[in-house]
Amino acid sequence: MQTTTVRPAGAPAALSEALLRRFDVPGPRYTSYPTADRFVDAFGPEAYRQALRWRGSSAAGAPLSLYVHIPFCESVCYYCACNKVITRHHERAAEYLDALEVEIGLQTALLGRGRLATQLHLGGGTPTFLSDPELARLMRTLREHFAIAPDAECSIEVDPRTVTAARLAHLAGLGFNRLSFGVQDFNPAVQHAVHRVQPFEQVEQLMRAARALRFDSVNIDLIHGLPLQTPETLARTVEQTASLRPDRVALYAYAHLPQRFKPQRRIDAAALPGAADRIGMLSRAIGGFLKAGYVYIGMDHFALPGDALAVAKRQGRLQRNFQGYSTQPDCDLIGLGVSAIGKVGATYSQSAKTLPEYYDALRAGVLPVVRGIALGREDLLRRAVISSLMCQGRLDFESFELAHLIDFRTHFEPELEQLHKLAADGLLVFEPDGVQVTALGWYFVRAIAMVFDQYLQADRARERYSRVL
Repeated sequence: MQTTTVRPAGAPAALSEALLRRFDVPGPRYTSYPTADRFVDAFGPEAYRQALRWRGSSAAGAPLSLYVHIPFCESVCYYCACNKVITRHHERAAEYLDALEVEIGLQTALLGRGRLATQLHLGGGTPTFLSDPELARLMRTLREHFAIAPDAECSIEVDPRTVTAARLAHLAGLGFNRLSFGVQDFNPAVQHAVHRVQPFEQVEQLMRAARALRFDSVNIDLIHGLPLQTPETLARTVEQTASLRPDRVALYAYAHLPQRFKPQRRIDAAALPGAADRIGMLSRAIGGFLKAGYVYIGMDHFALPGDALAVAKRQGRLQRNFQGYSTQPDCDLIGLGVSAIGKVGATYSQSAKTLPEYYDALRAGVLPVVRGIALGREDLLRRAVISSLMCQGRLDFESFELAHLIDFRTHFEPELEQLHKLAADGLLVFEPDGVQVTALGWYFVRAIAMVFDQYLQADRARERYSRVL
């Protein structure tokens, strides 16, 4: 069989269709390790209370990252796999904010009030479902309980259909300095097929407003693999997106899992692009962004050369957390709201996924944590290895040996054997003291990291994950 080269402009010459096809498989995104599907019910409110107490007494001066989940959306997007509540009853937001304030109080009573936060992210759902006064109320509450640093990264996910230039100005006034616009695709046929219609001109106007308001960074989210998409239509969306010059672009692969996510059952599976088209549109999208001057950060992220994310990659300072790639040093994450995930010390936790369960816990004065995991020694080691691959694209054997008191080559003998096979494909090179991911390998870094996931190696059923590419 002849190999077709589909090398994007500026991409490594060996980025072939055959290689893209080979790694077109499901796999974790590694915003955490172990991944959230490995959390257990045995980790509940008391375990999380202990983690917060420990953090409050032993690491009180270390900065925090805050995540607040706003679950409400006015309408359903058929591709969505997020935890959300579809409603047009905006009065439900007040009850939710009441509950959030209770949860914040419970957490800071254990953690300590006034702890420094250098990151804040509002996600959903649709955070802009909240009215301007409700957003102001939420920010007041957060500032009453946490010391949000003057130079903190404060970001919010924005549905372009729910905001105006005046609302963006209000967000800036509340202290938000980063925006993420959920676009997904600019093609009208695709938009109708996924029940998310927003004209290009609408986003263009909001981008101009965001620039005038001097937001530090604006991101646009896109998805490839949606119904009715073709390599040609997605290439046009890429061109339109690049013309807006967002600081960052996230290009996610659609994972069609209708058995897990009910809204996806409304998508006509026959309208989904086949494997060849998915590979083609990914290749052309990568090429389009590189040609437009964007830097490939890793996985599904692109950034302008002057963006802090691109600078961090050049300098080897990339980090990764539940929001994806970051420039901020790794720190504990306080998750707030229904289904929110937190990371405190060597633990991960997740709150109740339904509003009734979330509300019931808080009415009883109990933290709404329903599952999580306490990391063991091996988990911590493998988390460090996976993070090093995902962020720095390198494994320095000696650093792991000194930090974890192991012989790297002996401890990971089976994994290194697998890496040799990937090296034969040009994805990485072995050096006397470690392993270095190549420029080609960055496109497949998620697959390289999967080699060290002991849970995944023991459980080959990966249908729960999105595709690596």
